[in-house]
Amino acid sequence: MAEQGTAPARIAFFGTPTFAVPALRACQAVGTVVLVVTQPDRPRGRGQHVTPSAVKAEAERSTLPVLQPPKLKGTDFGERLRAMRLDVAVVAAYGRILPTDVLSAPRLGCVNVHASLLPRWRGAAPIQWAIASGDAETGVCLMQMEAGLDTGPVLALRRTPILPDDTSETLQQRLSELGGALVREELPRFLAGGLTPDPQPADGVTLARLVEKEDGRLDWTRPASELERQVRAFVPWPGAWTQLGPQLLKVWRAEVVPGAGLAGTVLAAHGALDVATGERALRLLEVQPEGRRRMTAAEFLSGHRLRQGERPFGGGVP
Repeated sequence: MAEQGTAPARIAFFGTPTFAVPALRACQAVGTVVLVVTQPDRPRGRGQHVTPSAVKAEAERSTLPVLQPPKLKGTDFGERLRAMRLDVAVVAAYGRILPTDVLSAPRLGCVNVHASLLPRWRGAAPIQWAIASGDAETGVCLMQMEAGLDTGPVLALRRTPILPDDTSETLQQRLSELGGALVREELPRFLAGGLTPDPQPADGVTLARLVEKEDGRLDWTRPASELERQVRAFVPWPGAWTQLGPQLLKVWRAEVVPGAGLAGTVLAAHGALDVATGERALRLLEVQPEGRRRMTAAEFLSGHRLRQGERPFGGGVP
């Protein structure tokens, strides 16, 4: 909040998904949000109904002004921001790279709430890749934005362990709340000139590229521990999946169990569904056959005759 006798900071907020909502609320507590910028309404969900982003819905509940430009580069958007006499712009999972005229429009530039411990996992999908790679911890950084992709100096950060049962959904929720707390606690210090930018080291840089459907394919020749992380990392999209005959079988939950055999071999198919991998076995706990609902492995096996010793799964099995 502004000190007594000073005007509240004028803040623009850029964000789109649910992850960004706590940061928007924090900005409202710190100063005056004069503008919210979010992605255009898009078809979402199974029915593909045109729906506003989570940030737009939150902004409208708070009667904040909202803009949804289809693009920023090559437009007069930077000039429009500069005319608003902003102190700072706060960005959280907006979904577009900001051009230099937008980055320089506020008096103190733009700061970003990024869901990793930079320089590890710069880019679009840091939460998924942190889980898939077996990282022991992650966190959120408040960083000064510059023209490069998440390359700017870090102003403040918060850490959290990645728990053995964390999925991308549970970890995103925790990091979302942590990001909101980070903005609430540290943005006032930034506005007052009390944070020292810490340049990112050249060592340890990794890129969290966009997740593609193929990233969910289970390669049974890999160790079971890697496949189990893959299951947790890619919930809900694209999901971990394998080919079962002509159809796809999505795996929602799994665990590592003892077992050995040729990769992709069914080791148990009575109540539990255990599949041999490159190292140990993966027990499928909850699956979803193509075109059907999610179900337990026992429910699935009651309608699918799989036998011990079979290798019915495609996708990465030679």
